Parts: sequence; structure tokens; C-alpha cells
Amino acid sequence: MGKVNLKKQTKSVDNKLLYLILILTTLGLIAVADASAPQALNAFGDKYYFVKQQAIWGVFGLVLMFLVSRLKPSFWEKIATPLFIASLLPLIVVLIPGIGTKVLGARRWLIFGPISIQPSELIKLTLAIYLAKVASKDKSSLAYFLPVAGVAALVMAQPDLGTALVILGISFMQIFMSGVNLLHILAAVIGGGGIGFLYAITSQYRRARLLTFLAQSQDPLGRDYHIRQILLALGSGGLFGVGLAQSRQKFLFLPEAATDSIFAIIAEEIGFIGAVALLILLGFFIFKGLKIARDAPDKFSQILGIGIVSWIGGQMILNIGSMVALVPLTGVPLPFFSYGGSALTMILVACGILLGISRNIHERK
Repeated sequence: MGKVNLKKQTKSVDNKLLYLILILTTLGLIAVADASAPQALNAFGDKYYFVKQQAIWGVFGLVLMFLVSRLKPSFWEKIATPLFIASLLPLIVVLIPGIGTKVLGARRWLIFGPISIQPSELIKLTLAIYLAKVASKDKSSLAYFLPVAGVAALVMAQPDLGTALVILGISFMQIFMSGVNLLHILAAVIGGGGIGFLYAITSQYRRARLLTFLAQSQDPLGRDYHIRQILLALGSGGLFGVGLAQSRQKFLFLPEAATDSIFAIIAEEIGFIGAVALLILLGFFIFKGLKIARDAPDKFSQILGIGIVSWIGGQMILNIGSMVALVPLTGVPLPFFSYGGSALTMILVACGILLGISRNIHERK
């Protein structure tokens, strides 16, 4: 019998990134369990209601992540166009009265029995995959801008300006890194920015949020209430926090405590030091993702990696920026931490693709 070839080994994914994803997902579940308890007890008589829902989605997302990580990037390149077209359908259907569910003035969810799905979370990933394919084929600028404009228009029609900004941010980074003419990008940014500004000021709700950001403390019990409660939570945390599970703001003072505003509850309980440690973890995720994108062996994988990191990293920055009043409140969730099954699942699927790219890098070495 011949000797066993010891050099032939199964190449694995980037283990540091994998462990980091598992840590962030676990911390996110703990944060949801803590922040959502008062609201869950008040609404359902079960303080673990929301975290049990989130755990189910988390397990489902992790299973999908591990399965997706086994797929080569070329698989996504092959199905990019039909996948993108298919994901546009629920984004259109959700706008139809009687089908899409309207909550707080926005029509963003499709509900199937106990399961609710947010189509805008799916389109973030499928658009990133599609733009990566466009980049790999070196197509014209319009091949980038037309699908981005169409998706942004559908999302803003819900209306969901925060998600539209995330989608535009993902797209901008991918288009910029693809080598598209800078003058074309500049024209698109100016045009899109003008449309976005008009969209913001022509809606009473969005205009109020913008005015709140520009002139805080003018209406503490009205339009300023949300940001004031966030700042109270952050200020109460001090250097070391009030202690785990000891937040006062989560007791129905802070709106959206388990979703958009969960970082404020975390910072209140673990303080400035703990919040900085969390930011370091999130920053390390962005660093690892960018490194994988840089080392990817082909343009499709590189641009797709950039899109995924821009999506997750951009939402981190936008969410935390709104918590510390650097940008207006936009309703963008904090990846891995905010309550929301569709968001968590799609984030983990995207992480699976990123891990798959890292596996492909190792196999080529």
C-alpha cells in the first residue's frame, strides 16, 4: 500500500472569524433576553418570550450559516441574477394593502401564521451578490445604478429610509471598489442625496426626527423623548455600568429597548468600559471581513466580501452613531444584537458566505 499523503488536508474557514460570529450571536441573545424582559412580561406574561423567538431564529441562522459556508463563491455568481429578481417579488408584494402588514405607519412585513418576514433584509444580501456579479463582468455604470435605484425606491415606498440608506451605503462601497468612473459615482451621490433630502423633509414624521437631531431638548416629552431616554441610559451607565440586568431604562421608559435602542441598554448595564470592549469586538469583525475581501482570489468574491462587510459594518456604525446622537435616529437595527428574526438570519447567512470566501482562499494556498 502506498503511503498516506499527509499534506492532503481539508482546508477550513477562517476560525477566528467563525468564533467571533458565535460570540457575537451569543452575546446578542443574552442582550435580547435582558432588554426585552419587561416588555415581554407586560405584553405576553412571559419575560422570555422575545428571547425564545430570537433563539429559534438564531439556531436556524447558524445552521444556514454552516451550510452556506460549504458553498464556493462561484455558486453565488451563477445564481446572482435569478436570486436578485426573485427577491424583488416580496419587496413589491409587501407594498400591496391586505398582503403586506402595516405597523406604525410602515408596510414592511409579510406574515405567514406565526412567522413574520421582512423582505428588505433579504434584498440587502441579494443586491450585494448581484452587484458583485456586475463588477465581475465589467459592465457599464448604468448596470450598477439602475438596480440600486429601483431597490432604494421600493424600500423608501414602505417607507423605510434607514434601510434605504444602508442599501445605498452597501452599493456605494461596492461600486466604488469596482472601479466605476468617479464622475458617474459623484453624479449619482448628488442626485440620490437630493432625492433623499426631499424625501425626508416632505414627511412630517421624518422631518420631526431631523429637527430633533438638529435642535434637541426643545420638546423633552414629545419628539425629543426617544433620544433623551437613550442619552439618559448612556449617562446612567457611567464608567462601569449599573450592573448586568440592572437597567432602569428598559422598564418601558426607553422605546424599542430590545430592537433599535438595545445598545443604550447594554451601555447602561456594562458602562463605558464594557461598551468600548463591545465596539472592539465589532471592529475586529469588520477588520477580519475586510481582510478576507482583500485576499479573495477573484473580483466577484472581493466585491461580494466588500458588500457584506459594508452592510454589517455600516449598520453597526449607523445604529451606534444614532445612539450617541451623531446621526439622526433611523430605526436601523444593531447586527447580532437587535431583536428581529429576519435580520439575524440574513446576517448569519451573509456571514456564511464570508466564511465560504475564506475557505476558498485557504484552498488556493
